[in-house]
Amino acid sequence: MHETLKIAILGYGHIGKKHAEMVTQIEGCDLIALIDPKFATESAPYSPDVSTFHTLEELLESPLETDIVAICTPNGLHFSHARLLLENQIHIIIEKPAALRSEQVILLQKLATENKVHIFPVMQNRFSPPAVWLKSMIEANVLGKIYMVQVSCFWNRNEHYYAKGSWRGTKDLDGGTLYTQFSHYLDIMYWLFGDITNIRSKFADFNHKDLTEFEDSGIITFDFASGGMGSFTFSTSTYLENLESSLTVLAEFGSIKIGGQYMNKVEKCLIRDYDAPVLPETNGANDYGAFKGSAQNHHQLYQNVIDFLQNGKAIQTTTDDSVKVLRIIEKIYASTE
Repeated sequence: MHETLKIAILGYGHIGKKHAEMVTQIEGCDLIALIDPKFATESAPYSPDVSTFHTLEELLESPLETDIVAICTPNGLHFSHARLLLENQIHIIIEKPAALRSEQVILLQKLATENKVHIFPVMQNRFSPPAVWLKSMIEANVLGKIYMVQVSCFWNRNEHYYAKGSWRGTKDLDGGTLYTQFSHYLDIMYWLFGDITNIRSKFADFNHKDLTEFEDSGIITFDFASGGMGSFTFSTSTYLENLESSLTVLAEFGSIKIGGQYMNKVEKCLIRDYDAPVLPETNGANDYGAFKGSAQNHHQLYQNVIDFLQNGKAIQTTTDDSVKVLRIIEKIYASTE
């Protein structure tokens, strides 16, 4: 392992560009390579110090020494790319979802252990100040028994996002709305409240029939294994722009609503003998021009990876949790059949 971690980015689309930007800004990281077929025709966006490759195999065959590769390719390619990198004993940061099937992530875990390397899944919403605060409230039992939890994710994903010929919207490479758009929010719900059971789901495809191979909206109801009940309502069909991503908690000793477009602010905090907190500013959303994504917390993920690899600190996003979230998604889709 190098003192300054040498990092390559696999996939240089919207999110790959964000990763590259983060790596160039973080002390302790050195961006050494970008890998994408587009470099056959496009010139390198960075200095000559940053190598470009058309394929992952080209990087692996080169003499370049790489500590970590960030996988930012379409969802359906995550598993094969991750497997190849782990077999070559390279650590990986992997965008959500880590794979499209939970069994694939279990296989990757096994490979990582055998090759003595680590997998760092991207679950950036865990680093947002409102989520960190709510986690501490639940762990300290300030809220008492959890009665109800409601998550609402209402986004706009139009023909610019689901462009013709794109991997987005396809069953094989995208997977579905819960994989690409909202797995972050299922992860936050799981991180805060644990596993779910007694799942009932209803899906619809309102205005994406010509754009995607799967649903654009859904209402999911369930119980938490730890007590209480919940709902997760989502859509990519909102008019013109994203409407909100919110999480509402009704509990024994209070009610909380975290809202805004990206769960970025505490909108309501009514808790017994407790004043609403003043939290650090949440980072803005990932802005992709024609559309916006979730909050930009990737720099905190990278800092956590550095702290883990160089200083032995705990990792805050694990493959065990990736498996859990994928199993929740699998159970949700199965519950409609």
